[in-house]
Amino acid sequence: MEQQSTNPRRNFLGLLAMGATASGLSMFANTAMAVEALNFDVKALQDSDEWFKKIKGSHRVVYDGTTPHDGLPVLWTYAFYETNNATGTPDDDMTAVCVLRHNAIPFAMKDSLWYQYKLGEFFGINDNQTGKPSLRNTVYEPINGDFPIPGVPGIKKMQERGVMFCVCDLALKVYSGFIAESMDITDKDRVYEEFKVGILPDIQIVPSGVWALERAHQNNCAYIFAGN
Repeated sequence: MEQQSTNPRRNFLGLLAMGATASGLSMFANTAMAVEALNFDVKALQDSDEWFKKIKGSHRVVYDGTTPHDGLPVLWTYAFYETNNATGTPDDDMTAVCVLRHNAIPFAMKDSLWYQYKLGEFFGINDNQTGKPSLRNTVYEPINGDFPIPGVPGIKKMQERGVMFCVCDLALKVYSGFIAESMDITDKDRVYEEFKVGILPDIQIVPSGVWALERAHQNNCAYIFAGN
């Protein structure tokens, strides 16, 4: 019999794979966080729906950021805007929505959370400046070398151009629980609340990443997978 993995991130990957079976709840079959993780605030749901009404323009795309992927979920929003500009479309006639879900959720968080909860180590994200697990968010206000190619602005600058970033609340709940366990923190709710408070300015918390992808589709966004 195969030994069960003790790595919480790998366990979550396994649980997600189980989601392809009989029911959507099956991916939480082996965790006590199931009911709690799926208990959403109705007001927050309504706020998220309103947020998607900000999508504008003739050219609309949603990037499905499931993994850090060397910052490419963010870099590709820049490529979308730059190449549309080059072919005659101004910023105010297009919108890119970037959905940060699953293992890409740290990109939505402030540096303080990266340092306090060792997010680089947990999610396998290295700082190119040090070659070690990152203790900062390298894609919000990047410095030279943070992205695979030079000159790419980060989330903050792309927000100023109209890019809309959101983060999966379901992943925040589940991963905050796993991180609390890995650090022997008994109050998992406190960690989850700190995650929410530590989300970067103007990044929308949405019920789930897959929920957000469907809402973007309803608002006429083309879908592009930005994982690896």
